Amino acid sequence: MTVDRTKRTCLAVILAAGESTRMKSAQSKVLHPVANRPMIAHVVEALAKAGISDIALVLGRDADKVEAAAKNAAVQSSVHLQTERLGTAHAVLAARNAIAKGYDDVLVVFGDTPLITEAPLIAAREGLAAGADVVVIGFRTADPTGYGRLLVENSELLAIREHKDASEAERAITYCNGGLMAIDGRKALGLIDRIGNNNAKGEYYLTDIVEVVRADGGRAIAVEAPEEELTGCNTRAELAVIERLWQRRRRHQMMIDGVSMIAPETVFLSFDTQIARDVTIEPNVVFGPGVTIEGGALIHSFSHIEGAFISADAEIGPYARLRPGAKLGEGSKVGNFTEVKKADVGPGAKINHLSYIGDAFIGAHTNVGAGTITCNYDGINKHITRIGADAFIGSNTSLVAPVTVGNGAYIASGSVITTDVPDDAIAFGRARQENKEGRAVLIRERNQAIKDAKKKVAT
Repeated sequence: MTVDRTKRTCLAVILAAGESTRMKSAQSKVLHPVANRPMIAHVVEALAKAGISDIALVLGRDADKVEAAAKNAAVQSSVHLQTERLGTAHAVLAARNAIAKGYDDVLVVFGDTPLITEAPLIAAREGLAAGADVVVIGFRTADPTGYGRLLVENSELLAIREHKDASEAERAITYCNGGLMAIDGRKALGLIDRIGNNNAKGEYYLTDIVEVVRADGGRAIAVEAPEEELTGCNTRAELAVIERLWQRRRRHQMMIDGVSMIAPETVFLSFDTQIARDVTIEPNVVFGPGVTIEGGALIHSFSHIEGAFISADAEIGPYARLRPGAKLGEGSKVGNFTEVKKADVGPGAKINHLSYIGDAFIGAHTNVGAGTITCNYDGINKHITRIGADAFIGSNTSLVAPVTVGNGAYIASGSVITTDVPDDAIAFGRARQENKEGRAVLIRERNQAIKDAKKKVAT
């Protein structure tokens, strides 16, 4: 059965009130980034893709920051503070007012499972639409030690048995509880309110809802998700594992979509990286947020790119750095040990090596020689450098902004340019060379005398 999202309403309750004790962190666990994005934002995106437009955030520490991180244009969220920590069922009831509005479906998810996708969430909702009262999302694993086992018989979920309470036969089961579940919204509060705390910790466990449902003659089922998608995060080591899994998944999808990666395990992407087909990425490239690359571009090794737009057939690196606001035209080139920031580089323009171009406009087919610097900052304000089309900027040139170099202009190597250069002009901005015959010998003798004097003092 397919969920008719136009007829069924759904509330997702995100549990994100943990203290981050094992993260050893000054900030909430769910604010830690995966692919340069807070992990809770990944969860919200999956919910939005599953067609869920209403979210109840159950928060504790850093509530304002977590609420901001969870913002998503596709969903409306409400915040509910959890002041006591008495188990997962107790946490869900912190959102009682939202649940009481009478949704068809209520999904309970965690803010620290950033690898979750929409597929198991949709499957859980479909289970409710087919008549189940509770749908638990589970996974199969080669090593189930420590996980609650899902006891399923004839497609019915009979119970969730914690590892410490399981029999030998039950411990052999590899179908495990992932923690996420969907509950019939019309019955959710009544079911959760009946969960007791008769256990060693005196806490209210949401997993006990299965027994409550079955005691009422209701129906509980399980749907399966890939183990990877239900990976949670409690420590920095686990955060690194999640990052690795996320990167592997996104790289694989990009290569399937037509991107070439010579050594994919050395390429690091951001959550919003957009790369068109026929782009080639060499080893050891890092993408920060806000990067778009059009088809046919070549990214050489050891480049770092953030907040940049790279047009078709452009060539970057090796060892290039593109900072936010860099915009490279079709067929342009930014070569080794070059940094570009907040600059438009025209089609076919080349900045081959050892240069800094910031707050600038460079025209089509202009060549910028090695060691060129746009001196854009006066200590208080940033200023613009404008270079026209088909210009030639000689090596080791300093362009002191604000300054404009015209179309077809030439700048002599080693120049410091402080005033505008007209179209097709040649500019020299360097001191006249003078040769002093024999002076090198005198300088060497003087320097040697200084060195000898220092040695005497030392002894």
